[in-house]
Amino acid sequence: MVSTTRLYADECVMYRKIINSAYMEKLQKELERLGKWAVENAMQINRSKSKAIRFTRAKVNDPLNYSLLGTLIPEASSCNYLGIILRSDLRSADQVNYTVKKAWKALHFTMGILKKDTSNTKTYPTCHLYVRFLNMGSLKGGTNKCS
Repeated sequence: MVSTTRLYADECVMYRKIINSAYMEKLQKELERLGKWAVENAMQINRSKSKAIRFTRAKVNDPLNYSLLGTLIPEASSCNYLGIILRSDLRSADQVNYTVKKAWKALHFTMGILKKDTSNTKTYPTCHLYVRFLNMGSLKGGTNKCS
C-alpha cells in the first residue's frame, strides 16, 4: 500500500495507515519524494504550516519524526483541513463548538439587522433562522412552521 496524497487548491495532505516502523519509513520516503518533486517543479511548500498528526484512540508515547525538505514536521494534536477540525483522538467536540459559534454569530448579526427594522418583515426571517438553526442541530427533520 502506498500513501495517499490529496491536493485541493493550495493544500496538500499525505496519509497512510501505519502498522509498524516499516510503514513509518515508507511514509518518510514518500515525503522525501514529495519534497524532491516540489523542488523540481518550482513549488514552494510552507514548512511552517506543515503538521504531522496521528489518528488513534490508543495511548502512544513515541513521537512522530517526519521531515520535509530537511525540516522536522512538528507533531500536532489537531489540524484544520478544508474547514474541518480533525483531532488526533478522533473526537468531534472542537468541530461542533466551531460550527455552533459560527451559527450564533450569523444569527446575532441577522438579529441586529432585524432589530433596526420596524415593519412586520421581521417575523418570517427570524422564525426561519431559528427553525434552520434548530434543524441543523438535530438528526430528525423537524417542522419548518412558525406560529
